[in-house]
Amino acid sequence: MASRPNLLLLLFILPWIAWSAWRPHDRVTWWLEVTPVFIGFIALAIAARKGWRFSSFVLVWIALHMVLLLVGGHYTYALTPLGDWMKEWCGFTRNHYDRIGHLFQGIVPALVTSEILIRNDVFARRGWLHFTVISFCLAFSACYELVEWAAALISAEAAESFLGTQGDPWDTQMDMFLAGIGSLISLFLFKPLHDRSIAKLHGH
Repeated sequence: MASRPNLLLLLFILPWIAWSAWRPHDRVTWWLEVTPVFIGFIALAIAARKGWRFSSFVLVWIALHMVLLLVGGHYTYALTPLGDWMKEWCGFTRNHYDRIGHLFQGIVPALVTSEILIRNDVFARRGWLHFTVISFCLAFSACYELVEWAAALISAEAAESFLGTQGDPWDTQMDMFLAGIGSLISLFLFKPLHDRSIAKLHGH
């Protein structure tokens, strides 16, 4: 059943949603940061109604990305404890939790997109697959930066918390660069594990 893995994902994420929503640092920022989680569940539900389910490998990465978003939404990305610990341990000048988020913004969309294209036999050659997935991830990252910009214009109070630039004038460019790196990690480093997970799905 296509819906069973999605149900397990929901059961895993629900406690994180409850924790994240309990007295977040800034309620407006929380909604801005965690809305993709709810959109993700809606998209998975629609796909399940059509009989589609993602491989276990992709679902695990979707779950990790959701947790990352919920943690960032609770604290705001600039104040997340993990980023502060990294700052102390590595001598960083800023909280880099948002960098992890944008790396995931390349990893997870690349896994999702490549699996859809592979399983629907969209491309006969992997080269076109790689080109399309990387292009999509960079475009998705750019669109997300535009959403952040628009949200900052609408809500001046939440602008700094949501954007999380922390005084870095090249923050937008670095975010898109990391999304691109994330897509490369998915396509090349994770390829054997991803292919194996897709093969198991077909085996069932």
